[in-house]
Amino acid sequence: MSGNHALIFGASGITGWAITNALLEGYPDKDTFSKVTALTNRPLSQEASQWPASQKLQIVSGLDLLTSKGQEGLEAELKEKVKGIETVTHVYFFAYIMDPSPEKEIEINVQLLDRAVKAAENLTTNLKFVVLPTGTKTYGVHLMEKFPFTPPLAESLDRIPEPYASEMFYYNQVDHLASSCKGKTWKYAEIIPDMIVGFVPNNNIYCLAQTLATYLSLYTAVEGRGAECAFPGTEKSWKIKSNDSAQDLVAKFAIYASLHPDITHGERYNTADNAVPNSWEKKWPIICEYFGLKGTPPPAGGSGPQPGKYIEDHLSDWKVLEEREGLQTGRVGNERSFGGFQYFIMTMFDFDRHLDMSKVHEAWGKNKIETDVKGAWWTAFDRFRKAKIIP
Repeated sequence: MSGNHALIFGASGITGWAITNALLEGYPDKDTFSKVTALTNRPLSQEASQWPASQKLQIVSGLDLLTSKGQEGLEAELKEKVKGIETVTHVYFFAYIMDPSPEKEIEINVQLLDRAVKAAENLTTNLKFVVLPTGTKTYGVHLMEKFPFTPPLAESLDRIPEPYASEMFYYNQVDHLASSCKGKTWKYAEIIPDMIVGFVPNNNIYCLAQTLATYLSLYTAVEGRGAECAFPGTEKSWKIKSNDSAQDLVAKFAIYASLHPDITHGERYNTADNAVPNSWEKKWPIICEYFGLKGTPPPAGGSGPQPGKYIEDHLSDWKVLEEREGLQTGRVGNERSFGGFQYFIMTMFDFDRHLDMSKVHEAWGKNKIETDVKGAWWTAFDRFRKAKIIP
């Protein structure tokens, strides 16, 4: 064993879960990491996590990075709860708190990162690398109406202009990390996925795969196998080009980047399934096929049923399905099954935003991993099915 110890903040999130899973499954090989510590805010058992049973794994729940006890209180809690905290070598920081105020969102998320990194610096003896995720908002995809951009989106693009740049917490986090590592022995890299396709053990409003998995499972139960299911976006969003980011692929590059600091230090990398852009026109039929449905285009001038509204209208049918199939409860009909993210991604994002993947593929070299629609979406659906979240 190498003695490497991974500390994953936000381990129950879409990518944090996948990083933990990949390490436990032996990526890049079974001896690269001897310890894996998964930090989660909400309680999570090993059984519920769906991670492989492993002596390498410890799950620590209930850790509050913003504890009122301050940095010293956080470090005391980590020392108490994390066995072998002094041996941590790699930090994967995937914690995030949303706030509608840009100023507050920046303040909160920079503080989260600052406390996590300082704790690692103060408590460990051999910190080597920190991985920080951002996303395609760093290119301004959420501000298309404010100013145009021309895809493919490459890491070499300038930051978005003011006044929008000052409202982007990603930039503040990256700048903080770059400043924090000066004169230190540890390195860092930024990874930039687009829409992440994957499994989560707990409800997550940003998990589109969970939203569609519950919706399409219910749709099949109500409408019957073989039924047509119209795309819940517009004719325009049906055809836009983008790159999905399968959770396993994002996780594996994050791990790879952390193990090759000579190549990746201070760099930013788009992370997505492959270099060929995709569209809902190609993806939707394949997604629906998993559930025995026929995915069809949106009706002229309109859209198919909205998943959140459809579930709301058929909540009693879902309850029957839950009981009949012995499913986990609490997955629909609450604030953590909010459908707004789905509408944003599938309807409002009606412009091309595909990524330039040349830099990440060059960094990965012969270790490059790519996948396709089935590899991303069906893998996520299989995991939800195994976890008894869908039938």
